[in-house]
Amino acid sequence: MRVVLSALGIAIGIATMIAVVGISASSKAQLLQKLDALGTNMLVASPGQGLFGEEVKLPKEAPGMVGRIDGVEQVGATGDLPQAVRRSEKIPADESGGITLKAADEGLLKVLRGAMASGTWLNDANGRYPSVVLGHISAERLGITEPGRQVYIDGRYFTVVGILGPLPLAPEIERSALVGWSAAGKLLGFDGHPTSIYERSTDASVRGVRDLIPHTVDPENPRNVQVTDPSSALQAKAATEGAFTNLLLGLGGVALLVGGVGVANTMIISVLERRHEIGLRRSMGATRGQIRIQFVTESLLLSGLGGIAGIVLGAAATYVFAASGGMPWVVPLWAVGGGFGATLVIGTIAGLYPAVRAARLSPTLALQAV
Repeated sequence: MRVVLSALGIAIGIATMIAVVGISASSKAQLLQKLDALGTNMLVASPGQGLFGEEVKLPKEAPGMVGRIDGVEQVGATGDLPQAVRRSEKIPADESGGITLKAADEGLLKVLRGAMASGTWLNDANGRYPSVVLGHISAERLGITEPGRQVYIDGRYFTVVGILGPLPLAPEIERSALVGWSAAGKLLGFDGHPTSIYERSTDASVRGVRDLIPHTVDPENPRNVQVTDPSSALQAKAATEGAFTNLLLGLGGVALLVGGVGVANTMIISVLERRHEIGLRRSMGATRGQIRIQFVTESLLLSGLGGIAGIVLGAAATYVFAASGGMPWVVPLWAVGGGFGATLVIGTIAGLYPAVRAARLSPTLALQAV
């Protein structure tokens, strides 16, 4: 029982370290998969502030100008509208639920790599009439779960033709109601100046395109154009994923150290209880070195078995966590190798003193301990 409990102490320490590293690696792998799916080659151009803080508008031709930049593959645009979006005319105008109204062109969905949760996206046909597409958050706030319902905008009912799925790179779209570019001009007084221009370029040209967009959109005052990278937040999160890993690894190291102390205690008690065996081996010709090797080997076996059990437990804990969160199961090989190596080091250190103590026993005195 002492041996089992000592090995369990080692197992808990190793399991903690493997689980900490594995969970962190699994979370990072999921985030990187999401980044690969969404892409890191999207940029957003929006109006900056004028020299004296005045409001700046992007040119109406700005989306087309951006689309002609070498390396740009897709372009979409939105324009902010001041009207409120309400479930019906009976809702007070100031109770908008934080939903913004935007004009959107047909290419926006493709640039965002978005998908429709239900219904259809704006096109040349429905984009000319009082129709609207809701972001999934705005649909929840309006209590609309399917296309065909209506919302009240600027004294007129607009038919909901679609509801968007989640858009991690464009949270502002998730909280918006989108109407067609033509309908916004005819029905809502939209002046045609885009507020945000979304573009995707080749991976190799992202940096060059970012530098060219302000000079292309407003050659006279490029500082009036602000360019942002929506994926930078996710990239920063991926870079800092596991920021607390070192702290948690330290806690696992403490547990491993406690397990090592347990192994040393078990081996010392083993020396005391097996004095007759030690004396018998010495009297039959075993050297002190052979006695030391015997007890160090036993300590290594004890720690090694605990380490293997800990690796299995840690990997299992990582699998359960990853499966429950829909993450890929990742246990780095360096963590497995490092953890097992740490158990061997702990086992060697824990067995040194008991081994030396056993080797120093006098054969005559040890045989008298029957």
